[in-house]
Amino acid sequence: MEFPTGYVTALDAMNRHVNSARPDAPVQVERPRRALLAPTRQAAAGALHRLADRIQPRPMPSTPRCS
Repeated sequence: MEFPTGYVTALDAMNRHVNSARPDAPVQVERPRRALLAPTRQAAAGALHRLADRIQPRPMPSTPRCS
């Protein structure tokens, strides 16, 4: 072998790759992120709901029929 460093590096990378998918692999806890734009999103949603209520077509008034 002319380049033993490359061989050792390749084996190490292969071992890390194969062992990372094991069921007992170490797991990093995922912390929930703080919602930065939640108040802005809620205000925009409320405004859009009010706008949709105002521009929604209303049913035609029923005209009295002669019988």
